[in-house]
Amino acid sequence: MKILAAVAIVLVCSALVEASNKVYDLEKHPRALWNEWKRDNTERVQFASAQEESKRFGIFAHNILRIQQLNERHAGQTKFMLNKFAHLSEKEFSAMMLNKKLPEDFVFDPSVDSMLPEVPEAALAALPASMDWRTRNPPVVTPVKDQGACGSCWSFSSTGNMEGQWALAGNPLVSLSEQNLMDCDHTCYKNVCDDGCDGGKMANAFIYVIKNGGIDTDSSYPYEGYAGKCRYSASNVGAKIVNWTFIPKTAAQMAYYIVNQGPISIAADASMWQFYYDGVWYFPCGTSLDHGILIVGYGVETDILGEKMPYWIVKNSWGADWGLDGYILIERGDDRCGLQQYPITSLVTNPPPAPPVVD
Repeated sequence: MKILAAVAIVLVCSALVEASNKVYDLEKHPRALWNEWKRDNTERVQFASAQEESKRFGIFAHNILRIQQLNERHAGQTKFMLNKFAHLSEKEFSAMMLNKKLPEDFVFDPSVDSMLPEVPEAALAALPASMDWRTRNPPVVTPVKDQGACGSCWSFSSTGNMEGQWALAGNPLVSLSEQNLMDCDHTCYKNVCDDGCDGGKMANAFIYVIKNGGIDTDSSYPYEGYAGKCRYSASNVGAKIVNWTFIPKTAAQMAYYIVNQGPISIAADASMWQFYYDGVWYFPCGTSLDHGILIVGYGVETDILGEKMPYWIVKNSWGADWGLDGYILIERGDDRCGLQQYPITSLVTNPPPAPPVVD
């Protein structure tokens, strides 16, 4: 078995405990909105002093203006809303959610990195206009999860991909244990190690699961949101993989492998995602990768000018109360937010199985 080389990327990101996925009236007075928001978040947001609350209110009021400006600028396309991150400044959000980024000079090295073959244009032309693995039967996508205040996005991206690959290989869909990876996976490659809440990468997680002989189920090894003592048990294994590989880094090639191989792990620049709520993200964002997520499909939407807008369907791990019920739609075809830079998948069989029949 060939263990494929990993890119030196540490993905560190965190979130807070779920609140309600609520639409706020942004035209209300900021103080009234603040009091309403506090009531909605009273169980998870506590202020140490009146001074701290005053500081947070100032940030909150500024964020209302930011959201209003974003909604005005992108009316009819992308929607933004106050959420559980509304008391955090942009800098605080980035520090809490995101961390080290993929080196800008990364170049795929065929001598050490493995990549699935590019498929011919005829196969790409025959792809369906849309694909959503969330709606397939039998299912291959588990419900949206929440990583809590812990930099463990890499583990959620990894389990999401392995859950789909395991199910598509003919096994029942099972939620896999991020906590298993958090506690037990300290895989190092190219001087980068998986390190619980301090970050990791999907390639390393796949290497761990291969060498470990599997990964436990989420029900047997539930998520705690912090790294602890390894409690892996071979009797509770929920899935196994034999290898992993990169996917050709074009939108068309990625779409082909999503249709024929299932959801794929990716990395993205999520530094601007703080207040995303709904709609297709089509405006510029960075490409410095700092967050591990999962593409579960794609589609096409008609914008306000009547133009066709292709998009990716991206599963996040910040809870179902963030974004579009825990998902974000991102424009497809121009490497928006760097989504084409780190497409990767685990393999349940080696070589990959024949493409499944998609109805």
